[in-house]
Amino acid sequence: MESVNTVVVGAGSSGLAVSFCLTQQGRSHVLLEKRRIAEAWRSEKWDSFTLVSPNWSLRLPGLGYTGDDPDGYLTREEVVRHIEQYVRLFNPPVRAGVEVTCVEGGGNGFILKTSEGFLEASNVVVATGAFQKPKIPACSSKVSPHIVQIHSSQYRNPEKLPDGAVLVAGSGQSGCQIAEELYRQGRKVWLCTSSAVRVPRRYRGKDVFHWVEALGLFDQTADTLSSPAERFEANPQLTGKDGGHALNLHQFAMNGVTLLGRLQDVNGAKVSIAADLMENLARADNTEARFRKAVDSHIEEHGIQAPSDELSELHAGYDSPIIAELDLDAQGITTIIWATGYNVDFSWIRFPIFDSFGYPVHQRGVTAVPGLYFVGLLWLYKSKSSLFMGIHEDAAYLAEHIRTRG
Repeated sequence: MESVNTVVVGAGSSGLAVSFCLTQQGRSHVLLEKRRIAEAWRSEKWDSFTLVSPNWSLRLPGLGYTGDDPDGYLTREEVVRHIEQYVRLFNPPVRAGVEVTCVEGGGNGFILKTSEGFLEASNVVVATGAFQKPKIPACSSKVSPHIVQIHSSQYRNPEKLPDGAVLVAGSGQSGCQIAEELYRQGRKVWLCTSSAVRVPRRYRGKDVFHWVEALGLFDQTADTLSSPAERFEANPQLTGKDGGHALNLHQFAMNGVTLLGRLQDVNGAKVSIAADLMENLARADNTEARFRKAVDSHIEEHGIQAPSDELSELHAGYDSPIIAELDLDAQGITTIIWATGYNVDFSWIRFPIFDSFGYPVHQRGVTAVPGLYFVGLLWLYKSKSSLFMGIHEDAAYLAEHIRTRG
């Protein structure tokens, strides 16, 4: 059996960052990647996808953004090229096409069962990403078979969908971005809203990411959350498409999208809708208002020279009718896109270290099992832990922890 000091499972951005830090130590390690490097960016994003974070926030260890558009937003293809450049520069010990199917205790720490045999390791770093298994409601099994159903990770472009109207279930970033692309392409769109909130794309002359960083919100730690469930809340309604702009449900309503409350159940072609549309709209509006107020206070407190900014107040969504039941066939809806997020899946890790959400119990990625670590998860340590701009801090911390173990 091959023995390696440290095995990193997953060669996405977080796994590559850990590898960079381990290489700086001169530590023997391998990265096992079941598909291609950057596979999620290649095959699980739609054709027109762009980063929501501005280019200046790309801060992988050893390679930040080097282009001439720091305030722009990389396309899917550009993200892939950036990661490929990172691999060429640092040549991490990646073994692509090797899937890990089991991690359990062994004589030297851990035994990993893979698609190419067994490995023994003293340390295992799980870097399989924050978005592992598409989450689709159980009621999807009751949808009439002639209605096409796909998860947002399977969506590519409007032309790949059947003709007809589309129901998008979920109003987080992915749901709103897909809904916008569809209605701009002339599709009739029905959008089931959720508790996702909104912030301005730009305010007082700066991108929202600048203000979030200035306010210290990216450094908010997981122990400040009021509930573990907050780790999985949808990202704010934003896009980097066409130079970046906010996604406002009121604007959607003005552009012909029919807004609905949360999707509750499905029976054939009949969809039951919760009566929470107005609540969802108000929550998004109030969140944006509070954020703008926080930025204004920060600017005043620190004497920052920033232009005034009066954002348009939109209210069209509040004129939407409350619909309790939607007949898909009667409305010509031929496709449902489930923009309902992801679940974690660590069923292949044979240690009892997971909470009721299936999320590992840890302290900044360090579990109670000596030598077993996690990186790249939502709120691993800070709110930015799953972002390009937050990966380096967590990777360096774990690499140092591994070094002190010897």
